[in-house]
Amino acid sequence: MNDAKFATAAHLHVLLRRRCGRVTDTLWMVQNREYALAILRLAREQGDAELDKLIERFEALLASEAPIPPPPPKPAERETPPADYVASWENKYKGGVR
Repeated sequence: MNDAKFATAAHLHVLLRRRCGRVTDTLWMVQNREYALAILRLAREQGDAELDKLIERFEALLASEAPIPPPPPKPAERETPPADYVASWENKYKGGVR
């Protein structure tokens, strides 16, 4: 975890709680970019100079991070088993159970 990012999120949390009574989740703000951007929009609406400095610092930390690569695609599920698998079971049980 990025310590500077967490510290800035914690400062934002304290100021937002003091200024507008808003409670934020600092850990989630560090881990989830979408949540962080929503909190930054909320903080920007307050029109506070001290909050604006923290917003700029947090945005700089977000911009300096490498983009998170999307998760690899899930393998497609097969509707029918492969032909060699079916053939092996057919040969094994053909005439075996009567």
